[in-house]
Amino acid sequence: MQIDNYVVHIVDDEEPVRKSLAFLLTMAGFTVRVHDSASSFLASAKTVGKACLITDLRMPDMSGVELLEKLKETGTSIPAVVITGHGDVPMAVAAMKAGAVDFIEKPFEDETLVEAIKRAASQLEESPAAMVDTATLGVRLDSLSERERQVLSAVVAGLPNKTIGFDLGISPRTVEVHRANIMSKMQARNLPELVRMSIAMGLSS
Repeated sequence: MQIDNYVVHIVDDEEPVRKSLAFLLTMAGFTVRVHDSASSFLASAKTVGKACLITDLRMPDMSGVELLEKLKETGTSIPAVVITGHGDVPMAVAAMKAGAVDFIEKPFEDETLVEAIKRAASQLEESPAAMVDTATLGVRLDSLSERERQVLSAVVAGLPNKTIGFDLGISPRTVEVHRANIMSKMQARNLPELVRMSIAMGLSS
């Protein structure tokens, strides 16, 4: 979808962050609106038309996860990208269960955010069926060794390599090797995609 066919709504309680993101995306050609809280966006969400949402996960009045859950409750479908602090994978998983399309970890490259928005916007015109079907995911999952499955569960739970290694009695370097094998066998391009697959397969709790 052309980037001038929809509006990107930024929800963040920190003004410098809102201004920085708005400047970046405006320069990239997007039409942008900013909101200083989840509540303020929620109040106008029904009338935004074709739109994508960028929201921080941790905000004082209402978290990004709570915002997505409330949008879901009201039947408002807006493709969302959540921004999370480094290592905050468990909360990002909760956001994706609540309907987020993608998540990106701070700090991130400008292009990472732009590409995430474009992926989210593609849902405005694509059928959800475009997601790899569970049968295909099941075949990929079956190709994992028992150890790789253990590492996958730990990665999706947000555990760092050192913790995973300690829990499984292997070195962090071995964990990295297993992670690389998992990404290859599951054909996941990045961690958010791996998380989406895990949610689809009911692997995340």
